[in-house]
Amino acid sequence: MSRKYRLSTALDVDDLLMECTAYAIRLANEKHKFDPPMTIYEKYSWGKMGTRADSIYPYFSDPEFYRTQPVYEGAKEFVRKLSQMTELYICTAVPPQFMGIRAQRIMEEFPEIPQDHIYMGARKDNIHTDILFDDAMHNILNSGAKYPILMRRPWNQEATGMLAVNNYDEFLKVVEVIAESYSAKSGALAPEDPDIVVLVGPSGSGKSKIATRLLSKTDEFEKLVSYTTKDPTAVEENQWYNYVSLEDFRNMCDSGEMLQSTMYAGHGYGSKRGDVEKILARGKRVLTTMDICGAMSLKTYFKNVTTVYIKRDKKALMASILRKNSSIEDKVNRLTAIDYEQQNANLCDYVIDFNSYDEAAEHLRRILKLP
Repeated sequence: MSRKYRLSTALDVDDLLMECTAYAIRLANEKHKFDPPMTIYEKYSWGKMGTRADSIYPYFSDPEFYRTQPVYEGAKEFVRKLSQMTELYICTAVPPQFMGIRAQRIMEEFPEIPQDHIYMGARKDNIHTDILFDDAMHNILNSGAKYPILMRRPWNQEATGMLAVNNYDEFLKVVEVIAESYSAKSGALAPEDPDIVVLVGPSGSGKSKIATRLLSKTDEFEKLVSYTTKDPTAVEENQWYNYVSLEDFRNMCDSGEMLQSTMYAGHGYGSKRGDVEKILARGKRVLTTMDICGAMSLKTYFKNVTTVYIKRDKKALMASILRKNSSIEDKVNRLTAIDYEQQNANLCDYVIDFNSYDEAAEHLRRILKLP
């Protein structure tokens, strides 16, 4: 692969490479004997919340906490692999009195990161790398990086539209796709006969309508029915979704059943790897609609995947969202996400810009070389 320069990546530390919130919760449970024990899901927003989850904050003023923070399982191997793909930097916010401890831990645990690439400070908007990887939503929203990527955690589940991943493997796949986008024309690296086709695009782009039209004209594909916590009576094109409770959704995520999961406009969405495998075992090809996060997850776990971005005029997107049978908050979240999601076209194998759904479905047929 020929490139003019090597990609650069800035990594956060707390809750990304080293346990921070989860570690503080374990310590708080040991000290206060909470019954039932506090869980990570109780820390669902940034900052103090006026709940028992606030008991974790004293640990952030204890030097011993920073000396003993556990490194996440797989973090060292992740940094090693990433160092072979991009130029690495650390950008970490830590109280000034603990900067020395933090720097020493980074150098000991992650020797692949040059010492002069370690930056201390909260102003991550001043970091202008190609990629920023962070768990704090405000850092992603204000980032100066070309590709800010969010690590999903309970406190950022309301983030909508931005590129987000659930684990290190998904992030590495996104980096691979970004690198390919710098060096290849649209579709140049897409498989000729994909087993899985993912339609990506903002809310209101018509992904489900286009997919439905394609399915009506070919029996090669079978739709992948996903799962959502959103009330099924409020889900347009709800034949593409199975409704589950938030508790069941979390259990499926925690058990590893979910191939990918994301929060969109305050609701959980996800797909099971087993459902994909069942369709393929029946000799069918998979057709699905997802956000960019889900599409990257599929590329992580399956080899023969093509992503198609459904591009639509912003005014048409806004009009479609406003016509939806959903709450004002839901509509606002979807409208706010449009600009973030439009940036994801660069990460897809193909882009379809259309005037009618039938035209888009025909374009998709040509891309897939269907008879």
